[in-house]
Amino acid sequence: MPFVTGRSLRGAIFCTLLALALAGCDRNTAASGAAAPAAARATDNGAAASGDPYDHKHMAFGSPTAVVTSERHTGPFAAGSALSMEAALKPLDPAPVKEIRLDITHKIIEIAPGVKYSAWTFGDMVPGPVVRAKVGDRIRFVMSNRSDEAMPGPRVTTAPMMHSMDFHSAMVAPNDKYRSIAPGQTISFEFTANYPGVFMYHCGTPMVLEHIASGMYGMMIVEPRGGYPTKVDREYAVLQSEFYTKLDPERRKVDGAPLYVLDGDRVRSKAPTYTVFNGRYNGMIDKPLPAKPLEKIRLFVLNVGPSNTSSFHVVGTIFDRVWIDGNPDNQFRGMQTVLLGSSSGAIVEFIVPEAGGYAMVDHHFANASQGAVGIIDAGTAPGTDPEHHNIPATGAPTDPVALRGKQDFEQKCLACHTIGGGDRMGPDVLGVTQRRDEAWLARWLKSPDQMLKSDATAKAMLDKYKVPMPNQGLSDAEVKEYIAYFKWADANIRQEGKRQPQPAAEGAALPPSQTRSAVPMPARPAPAASGPAEHK
Repeated sequence: MPFVTGRSLRGAIFCTLLALALAGCDRNTAASGAAAPAAARATDNGAAASGDPYDHKHMAFGSPTAVVTSERHTGPFAAGSALSMEAALKPLDPAPVKEIRLDITHKIIEIAPGVKYSAWTFGDMVPGPVVRAKVGDRIRFVMSNRSDEAMPGPRVTTAPMMHSMDFHSAMVAPNDKYRSIAPGQTISFEFTANYPGVFMYHCGTPMVLEHIASGMYGMMIVEPRGGYPTKVDREYAVLQSEFYTKLDPERRKVDGAPLYVLDGDRVRSKAPTYTVFNGRYNGMIDKPLPAKPLEKIRLFVLNVGPSNTSSFHVVGTIFDRVWIDGNPDNQFRGMQTVLLGSSSGAIVEFIVPEAGGYAMVDHHFANASQGAVGIIDAGTAPGTDPEHHNIPATGAPTDPVALRGKQDFEQKCLACHTIGGGDRMGPDVLGVTQRRDEAWLARWLKSPDQMLKSDATAKAMLDKYKVPMPNQGLSDAEVKEYIAYFKWADANIRQEGKRQPQPAAEGAALPPSQTRSAVPMPARPAPAASGPAEHK
């Protein structure tokens, strides 16, 4: 009998075990290869018995061929109990079959105050309605291309054209289900939701870039078959997207306001004029999402793009759970920021730790300055203004000297002062040119430390606000720019409460996309640093 060493014995045992394991794998592979047909559908018991919710034997593949007709639908543009039209989401409809209608329209939308944009829509809104289902649900979808219908108001929209629908949540033949249909046509198809997630839907007609940038996108939520593993108090949908706008070359107007259209050069160079949440510049500043202290919030977040990334962050809390692409199996804990590429989604859950206003931002702050900002309002005191949100002080003055003063003010003064937003560490500057003469303001901006030694008004401000204003070493030209901005604000700001930025008189400010606060295009040399206003 040959002598067997310990090493060779261990090797023999390992080889034997490896052979047995491989034989078992072969048997399992053979068994799975002879499994149920592709179109077989799982029951809840079948999925549980397999132990693998992603076992393809328990998924549904294959569906009837899409049907295209010349039926012209004239009813509601969006219909179905699975749809939510607002950021606050409806609960899941328990019906196993979801019947959904999302018709296509061309219409004028307002993406920022006074900015009328020629958009293309699903369900007559941008973004389109949120669709909510669960794994195993059958989606029966119908869509009519109504881009040739005249919408209310002047006819200044883009000409009718071909459109289509692409659901990222579906597993279907795209050349069948996602085919383009002409104005006046209707397409219907169905599919089963096989995977949980936060999915994008969008128009897939060439050129896809332009169709998404014109507003043809939305979110579909697919819950796990057994629901989410955690309980929350509130659920909201937040969709980030980009608009690429220019003034209409034909200079048409809508209700007296200039019409804006898609800028093909900007969209191809990935240089948006607006980056927004839920289709509107600072829309969730104007209408914050309500919450209460110690509530648990679940946000369904989708970065539509079409081209840029998002670093989604909520100021003042930490994400307890992050489910990448909206699937609880893709879990991270204790995250500060979620990085989302174009068409990527996530579910984030967090506790609201105490009363206050919690800013949601894209932490690419150039994007935040273009409108990707929102507020979760958990008992914010009336008139308070969350500081860390990159919102400009005012619109951008059309006067270039005042514009440079605005940029200087935002660079050095915005943490301590507002324009019509109330006192902070120092006084609200709105009305300062009426309270002080120009010579006094010039001396104060030039040498505040010297004035504190002898000027009674300066001493009174220090006594009230407690913190002295530092000398910024401003040049005479910079002082004149500050004063020009204050004069512009006092003449043109139309104060509405305390929210920032305050609106300006019509024609006195550039469009919101040109706040000049951090907008990457068009490029402009950075102004010289300068100092604060009438201060603390």
